[in-house]
Amino acid sequence: MYKTDIETKETSPVGTPGARGVQIQLLLDEKNGAPNFTMRRFIIQPGGQTPHHAHDWEHEVFILEGHGEVKLTDRSEPVSANDAILVPPGIEHSFHNTGSAPLAFLCLVPNGPATRG
Repeated sequence: MYKTDIETKETSPVGTPGARGVQIQLLLDEKNGAPNFTMRRFIIQPGGQTPHHAHDWEHEVFILEGHGEVKLTDRSEPVSANDAILVPPGIEHSFHNTGSAPLAFLCLVPNGPATRG
């Protein structure tokens, strides 16, 4: 078993082109004994967003706090605390903070290309 406290984890800015006001924390991964998935926490400041992108793997998102929207290729969906979201492989998406407080969420992705670049 491995247990961690998010308050002790390093927070780094997301430097990917198109990201604005986004920070990431790596919570669990292969280094901690998780053979299949990586758990990350994202924090998006008001007015911030993740880059609009797609990839070959699914990921699961759980909104911890805040309000925002997920923009997909053909529509936008509002999101808020306690929402669980599945982003299927190949779907273009981005997360936008439309609220006045940080939007924080957990994002789980499979180990491999999703976490190694």
